[in-house]
Amino acid sequence: MRARHLAPAALLLPFTLLLAACGGSSRAEGGGGTGSGTDGKGSLTLNVGDQKGGSEALLRAAGELDDLPYKIKWSTFTSGPPLLEAVNAGAVDVGAVGNTPPVFAAAAKSKIKVIAGSHSRSDGETILVKKDSPPKRPAQLKGKSVAVAQGSSAHYQLVASLKKAGLTTKDVTLNYLQPADALAAFTRGKVDAWAVWDPYTSQAMDQADARVLTTGQGLVNGLSFQVAAPAALDDKKKSAALKDYTDRLRRAQNWVFKHPDVWAKAWAKETGLPEKVALDAVKRTRGTAVAVAVDKAAIASEQQIVDSFAALKLIPRSFDFGEFVDPRFNGDLPPSGTAPRTYGKAH
Repeated sequence: MRARHLAPAALLLPFTLLLAACGGSSRAEGGGGTGSGTDGKGSLTLNVGDQKGGSEALLRAAGELDDLPYKIKWSTFTSGPPLLEAVNAGAVDVGAVGNTPPVFAAAAKSKIKVIAGSHSRSDGETILVKKDSPPKRPAQLKGKSVAVAQGSSAHYQLVASLKKAGLTTKDVTLNYLQPADALAAFTRGKVDAWAVWDPYTSQAMDQADARVLTTGQGLVNGLSFQVAAPAALDDKKKSAALKDYTDRLRRAQNWVFKHPDVWAKAWAKETGLPEKVALDAVKRTRGTAVAVAVDKAAIASEQQIVDSFAALKLIPRSFDFGEFVDPRFNGDLPPSGTAPRTYGKAH
């Protein structure tokens, strides 16, 4: 393959900070939390773990931080796994992650409880190839090299896509790379394909001459979670604040769906994403999320991920995912299988 120009480093930098919740790495990336300030008033403080351009930016844009009757102290993490390490340590009361980091944390017997969920479209969970690349379907990846973040939701999506095509990970050469490095390798033609999630999907299609070979639609569960510390749930006042916090996130997500352009502009400003890439990601994936109950179907779906990674020896043991769920905030939320929203034709 001929060499291709790298994406400008300035465009890569924000994405090292924006390991999307749905795909956090399986290792900590050196990522402890960093203070990002405090919102609200009152004697109670809720310690919230976040990722760049995540819950804090979302709630602020939607106006849901304007009347907080308690304080939120924000800490920013590079990805889901170190955030969950902080939850386990009691340094953070709650934080947002995707469908895979809780599997790794629970396998390590971390003290965590999944308390809320959202269901998004999976069009942004993709395997990408170059526009002029020969493969037209996943079965043609046999013998090819694929970049993927180990232990991420994209890793599970790749495993599922290969299985559907009659292949296993032994039929391809896996290059375990975090997104910024994978983008560089993909752009230069160092790998044949890239399994990844939004907003990287949108960025690669906009800037790296990529096309979608397949998506996670129908293969992955599209779930993301709020994960809390059991000690916070056992505290009556903090539990009430957690309920209020998840309600605010649900209202903010409703706002995003109705105001995709406004949110894309705010998200771009917060993360350094180009506005077009941000809007594409919002309409393809991020804006489609709907708050759902963490019900038996969600637990069963996560159990499939547990069993798949245990079979691949990527986690040390299988376990009952339901033991790490607290459904007290499900209330009248719709079932986890409720269809995500859509902006019409997939972007």
